[in-house]
Amino acid sequence: MNLTAYNVLESVKTVEGNDISLCGLSSREGQILIIGVFHGDEPQGEELINRYMAGSNKSNLLFIPCLNPDGKLKSQRGNSHGIDLNRNFPTRNWEWSEHGQYYGGVEAGSEIETKFVIDVLDKYKPSAVITLHTPYKIVNYDGPAQNLAGMISEITGYPVEPNIGYPTPGSFGTYAGVERNIPTITLEMDEYATIEKLYGFIEKIFDRL
Repeated sequence: MNLTAYNVLESVKTVEGNDISLCGLSSREGQILIIGVFHGDEPQGEELINRYMAGSNKSNLLFIPCLNPDGKLKSQRGNSHGIDLNRNFPTRNWEWSEHGQYYGGVEAGSEIETKFVIDVLDKYKPSAVITLHTPYKIVNYDGPAQNLAGMISEITGYPVEPNIGYPTPGSFGTYAGVERNIPTITLEMDEYATIEKLYGFIEKIFDRL
């Protein structure tokens, strides 16, 4: 990982021994948390975050460049257990499901990756969270994040959508945004856009945070 001013504040190892790191300049509460690679087959977020960290020293941002390194290395949506991390959070609407693309695990909050994010939320109490996904080209939001979603929409040209369009039991947006009242953005980027084009958006967004 190409870090300059940013330090690794917290880290944990996955089942397969890969590192998940929280990076920042300060451990103070109330910063904005940005998370990449919830899904291993959506790797763009890590490169975008690392590129930004290599040239920035903004002190109000925290980054988890790659939440799901095991899945990324296998080019699969889920983690090493085949669990969709975005269905594994301990929400009131979590439910057991059959194994498949959106499998949420045998119980809510079971995965190392999920527990790491929950611990970060508990310790650092971020003022907002942005997660980087593909492919829908929308700005989805949960909790009191409409103004933040509008700013991101203005930069990207993607429409603001308060609903992703299908049920998401155990999702991070529900857990953080709806149930913990943290402004939470799910930025769904164009999977066919070049990294250079996406970075043009990301740099403007992060600079305005």
